[in-house]
Formats: sequence, structure tokens, C-alpha cells
Amino acid sequence: MRRWLPRRLHHGEEATLVEHLDELRTRLIISLVALAPAFGLAFAFHVEIIEWLTGPLPNDKRLVTLGVVEPFSTSVKVSLIVGLALALPVLLWQVWSFLAPAVEMHAQRVVLVSVVLATTLFSCGVVFMYYVVLPRALEFLTNFDDELYDIQIRASYYYSFVAWTLLAGGLAFQLPIFLLTLVRLRVLSADRLRRNRKIAFVALLVFAILLPTVDPVSLAFEVVPLVFLYELSIWLSVLMERRWERNRTEEWLEAES
Repeated sequence: MRRWLPRRLHHGEEATLVEHLDELRTRLIISLVALAPAFGLAFAFHVEIIEWLTGPLPNDKRLVTLGVVEPFSTSVKVSLIVGLALALPVLLWQVWSFLAPAVEMHAQRVVLVSVVLATTLFSCGVVFMYYVVLPRALEFLTNFDDELYDIQIRASYYYSFVAWTLLAGGLAFQLPIFLLTLVRLRVLSADRLRRNRKIAFVALLVFAILLPTVDPVSLAFEVVPLVFLYELSIWLSVLMERRWERNRTEEWLEAES
């Protein structure tokens, strides 16, 4: 009898190309199956979700639709994005299960802990963008040169803008986890992070510029926490490296005795 759930290979275990493709297909099916009820749940509450996403919009602004199907298509698009967010743990677990055999066991534990912490930081990033960045960005953008234009905000464009901004903010707040994971896997070190600080600051500025919120007000609100998170990553890396060094020394002394 064919199993519904694919077996995760162990580290170093060999498999044929057909077996890898079969596992990949099964994990894609599981991901789609997880996405379907998440989308359905989000669509059932799409009115509440849309009202929540409309929160950062200035009170004197109203959203408009310019087509017969746009109200429906906008609700479907918003529900799909929220469904992806709800199904994200399952999707990440399927990706991790497929890639885990290529990583040694001690590194697998590091990555799993990092995934949990990254989820928490992602939520913090979304909250920060929603309550701090978006209200100021929308206030600036929707009132810029308002004496020259009859500013009308199209609903589909607005929700795409807000969704991408929240997503980018959540990803940006995972910077410490990303850096600390690379330090733990010995790809980076605290000293290298410190020496490349100027290059990192430029990269963070470029990343902030690429975010949907392009005005100088929101840019400042985005860069400052990113710089803070980078500096925090350096100090945490120093503490972690000292701890790992003590553990290696203790293990060496126990082995000698």
C-alpha cells in the first residue's frame, strides 16, 4: 500500500533521481492540500481581513474599484495571500524535509531552532510595518501634491502594496536569525560581520529602497531597525562564539581526563 506521507531520507542516504522526483512531487501535493483549507478559511473571513488591512489608510481616504469583477478578484487575491501565510509552517516543513538529508545532524538542529525563532521575528516585522511604517508612509504618499490631483486609491493596488510591504518587513526582521545561523554553521564569524559593517549598511539601505514604501519617511523607519538588528547580530555572535569555545574546551578536557 502506497504511503501518503513521503519518507525523509537520512543524512548521506543515497536515492535515485526518480525517487527524489517522486518525493518532491508528493511534498508539492501536500503543500497544495495544506494551502486549500487555509485559503478557504481566509476567504470565509475576508471581510474582517480586508478591514484590518485598510486600517493604516488615512481616515479621509477611500478605496475605489474600477471593474465589474474587481471586488471579487481583490477578495480572492487577499485571501490567497493570507492563506499562504497560514500554510507557511507546513510549506516550510516540506521544504526543510526535502533538503534535510543534505545537512549533517548537528546542523539540522541549528536550522530547526532558527526556523522557530525566524517565525517569531517575522511576526514582529509584520506588526512593526503595520503599526509604525505603513501609517506614516500612506499619510505621506496619499497626500503628496494633493492640490494637483484628485487622488483616488484603487483597492487592488492598495492591498497589493500593503501585502508586499508587510511581507518584506517580516522577511527583513529575520536578519539576525539568518546571520546567526551562518555564524553557527561557520560560514560567517563575528569578526567578519564587524569588519564588513560598512558594506552591510549599504546593502541594508539598498534593501530598504527596494521595498514598496519608497518615500523618505518610511525609508528612515525601515533602515534604523535594520541597522539595529545587524548590530545586535554582531553582539549575539560574539556571545555565541565564546560559549561554543568554552564547550569545545570542556569537551577536550573531559576527553583528556
